[in-house]
Amino acid sequence: MIDKPITQLDAQGRVEQVQAFKQELIELEDAGVLSLNQESAIAINAYHQTLLNTLAKSHDVDITTQAKQLTLGMKIASFIGALAMAVSLFFLFYQFWGHIDTWGQVSILITAPISFFLLSLYLSNKETSAYFSKISALVSLACFVLNLSMLGQIFNITPSPNAFLVWAAFSFVLAYACNARLLVFFGILSISSFIAMKLGTWSGMYWISFGERPENFFLPAIIIFFIPQFFDHKRFSGFDVIYRVMAMIILFLPMLILSNWGSISYLSWDIDIIEVFYQIAGFVLASSAIWLGVKRHWGGVVNTGNVFFMLFLYTKLFDWWWDWMPKYIFFFLLGLSALLALMVFKRIRMSATNRGALS
Repeated sequence: MIDKPITQLDAQGRVEQVQAFKQELIELEDAGVLSLNQESAIAINAYHQTLLNTLAKSHDVDITTQAKQLTLGMKIASFIGALAMAVSLFFLFYQFWGHIDTWGQVSILITAPISFFLLSLYLSNKETSAYFSKISALVSLACFVLNLSMLGQIFNITPSPNAFLVWAAFSFVLAYACNARLLVFFGILSISSFIAMKLGTWSGMYWISFGERPENFFLPAIIIFFIPQFFDHKRFSGFDVIYRVMAMIILFLPMLILSNWGSISYLSWDIDIIEVFYQIAGFVLASSAIWLGVKRHWGGVVNTGNVFFMLFLYTKLFDWWWDWMPKYIFFFLLGLSALLALMVFKRIRMSATNRGALS
């Protein structure tokens, strides 16, 4: 019935496909277009019921609307629970830290993240939903971050950007071991910060001041965006989207900042020229992202490109018109620009729909 391994996201999509088929079949029968005989209807219904039960057991998917609503609540509860456990552990350490000798502190710092890491692996193999394993994984990451910070204080280790590389590695290991998208997010933040810090130090600044030059984030953004192109993520639902969307945010936010404050750029050009350059680059790249997302069917890329295209547009209109134009006319023109963008996106959507209908 299921001839190849699929992810939970694929399994949920199959469930929704079955439900859509049943609803469409009812519509066709009511319209008199199609009428199945009793034998065929029973066979199809039995097949779908068996398929849904199989997917529910193997991938913990939601086969009813009520189950889907409860799943959303469970995800929110698990996220809040993981954060609360991590914060609780943090304050627990600091509450009793001064009453523990040095070797006791070191032992706790080493064993805590390892223990929660092993617990995460155990739970991920035991449960299909992976709620508890993800909670344990996030607590393990919190312990690991606290581990390096506290060990540095105990042994007077000089702070270094290499800590972000280690945190990123641990985050990615946990993310792929437990199929946890939130940990991919933390890993991307850590590795992009590490690369930006290294680029900053190579340019002569102190590593903790890496944010003073937003261009330090361009290289990690490009690397992160192309990671899904070189690594297969079919077994990890949603990882590709996180990589691409996070890469676009890491790229476009610095460009948006530089388009308004060109004085913090590495470029030695005139400030006005730098701002115009990044404004044009932002428009071009956002438009290219929309085109690429539509072509590759990457919904997250399309939506992120739309958001930043509008941000670049509105910030530019603000620069042009806010100081001298009456406010009611300014916001009226903003509304007109939104309607114009809506018409353009509608034409693009219709063109894509027509190509899909012809193919």
